[in-house]
Amino acid sequence: MSSPKWFVPRFTCRISDVRQLCRGEAEVLETIIRERKDWTQVCLLWIFLGGAAYGCTLGLWQWGTQQPAYVALKIPLLFVLTAVGNGILNGMLAQLLGLPLSFRESFAAILTSFAIMALILGSLFPVISFLVFNTPSPDEADGRMGYSFTMVFHVVLIAFAGLMANLRLYGLLCRMAPKPGAALRGLLAWLSGNLLLGSQLSWFLRPYIGSPNLQVQFLRPDAFRGSFLEALWASLRVLIQTLE
Repeated sequence: MSSPKWFVPRFTCRISDVRQLCRGEAEVLETIIRERKDWTQVCLLWIFLGGAAYGCTLGLWQWGTQQPAYVALKIPLLFVLTAVGNGILNGMLAQLLGLPLSFRESFAAILTSFAIMALILGSLFPVISFLVFNTPSPDEADGRMGYSFTMVFHVVLIAFAGLMANLRLYGLLCRMAPKPGAALRGLLAWLSGNLLLGSQLSWFLRPYIGSPNLQVQFLRPDAFRGSFLEALWASLRVLIQTLE
């Protein structure tokens, strides 16, 4: 008995999709977003694969525990939740900001930027792994410094990957928008949503690296206490004090 058509999602995923994402050519991406109905599933696949590979490197500092597996699940989840939240908001803002995009097209554009970001981060798996294994581990005397360095390093790395992905997104918006000003307004609105929603969601889904003085957990019992910016500032202070 054949399965219902809705039961098994049908989409075509090719290696050429990765090449197109990495190149980020605005003309090609515009055609894909407007014409390929399965592009959302393709982006979700590469977000999962790239995010999972990068998530392992985040958890590797707690080597020998379940942390790498936990974070390999949480990073793709974080990317998808942020994209869905901003997709709903930016689908409405697109029309107000002068971008002639439907909900499906705006969501596909956001997912495209996250897929590019996930591929950039996932491709750095060997380099980041080498760095992690040469950073003081939780059991060493400098474990606290190693934790702070790892956290700040990954924040900078994620910011870099996000910047590269959004530069590609801006080129895409410039091609799809009637005026360059509309593309810039749309990009700034989407960046603001990604920063505010993404940073707080990342805080709710912690730990990623795993504090050296706390046990390994999938989620913290006090997940809704504090904020991402407070934790980042605390890590910067530890690094500054160490350098002094």
